[in-house]
Amino acid sequence: MSTGRPKDGDSQLALAEQRTGLPPRPPSTASTAIVEYEKPVFKEEEEDLEIKLRRIIENVPVRVNNTSGSSAGSGSGDFHQYRQMRRKEQDRLARMDVDYQKRKELAEFNMRKEERLKAAEDRTAKKRLKRQKKKQRKKEKKMKPSAEGEENKKEESSDDEGDSENDEAAAQ
Repeated sequence: MSTGRPKDGDSQLALAEQRTGLPPRPPSTASTAIVEYEKPVFKEEEEDLEIKLRRIIENVPVRVNNTSGSSAGSGSGDFHQYRQMRRKEQDRLARMDVDYQKRKELAEFNMRKEERLKAAEDRTAKKRLKRQKKKQRKKEKKMKPSAEGEENKKEESSDDEGDSENDEAAAQ
């Protein structure tokens, strides 16, 4: 019958390596292993994916909550653990839905806001153009009577020969 302990001649030493989620490194010295480790050759795209995968593995924590025991059957506390895990998952899904709705409403609001601002800018530009046209017509009206008044004065003071030139200018 075995006690689970090695016999005096069966002792072995094993080095514990730090686990970082990376594939094993090749041995630094020549080994007597039957199969030697060879670094896989990646294409550039595959290498980028491998780097990303390693970064994800290193940065994402692995959590295992409320694992069941290895014994067969369920104990009296398993139902309560199940209800707690289910409630936590339902809460998480509800938070995700609320977050999605908030983002969706915010995006719709921003879209409507942009449309309103554009419409307001269009109206403002149209009114501005209308005001400028009105102002230009007013200036032209103001300039016409003063120009006609000056022409009339010139007509009165000038001879008959000059009248024909002023009449042509006024007609234009």
